[in-house]
Amino acid sequence: MSPSQARVTSVNVGQPAPLQTPRGAVESSIVKRPVAGRIGFHGVNADGDDQADRSVHGGVDRSVYAYAAEDYAWWGGELGHALEPGTFGENLTTSGLDVNQALVGERWSIGEAELEVSIPRVPCFKLGARMGDPAFVKRFAQARRPGPYLRIARAGTIAAGDAIAVVARPAHGIRIIDVFTIYLFERPRLHELLGAPELGAAWTDWIHEQLAAR
Repeated sequence: MSPSQARVTSVNVGQPAPLQTPRGAVESSIVKRPVAGRIGFHGVNADGDDQADRSVHGGVDRSVYAYAAEDYAWWGGELGHALEPGTFGENLTTSGLDVNQALVGERWSIGEAELEVSIPRVPCFKLGARMGDPAFVKRFAQARRPGPYLRIARAGTIAAGDAIAVVARPAHGIRIIDVFTIYLFERPRLHELLGAPELGAAWTDWIHEQLAAR
């Protein structure tokens, strides 16, 4: 499938609910299910979706999470069984677009909405609980298929089947996979990420703090 054929294959939402973890039950919205029809995306969420703890999830820079059907297929081969859309807690399951190669700050037009790529997903213990394997967090990180979070730049509805058009790309060339790799595995390169101001204040402030502490 060419980039011009990139599409949303599933829109997924979920509400906070108890999730059993090795630390006990915690509230989480990582369990998301596909929904039919056109779903509104506005503010910091999709209709019918929410986050349990916005100090570490959600907010402007993490309003929408996207994961690719191609990466699901890869995981299916690794795990020996298929995974349903929404398993990784994404709002948009996509096809025909390498979401990990997306540039920080590039914009996607989907349905009536426009989304801006912001930061990579960094896995936490809740993903391990969702997968029934605490070691899966490390496995997910090492696979380097994080998927991006996106801001809602223009509110509107999105439905399964909608085309995804990349309508703007910044000149800095810093990709989601670059941010993920540097953050988790190559911290001496943190200064390079300052070339992408579209990462947002939380990340750029943290990077400045890390650099100042060296």
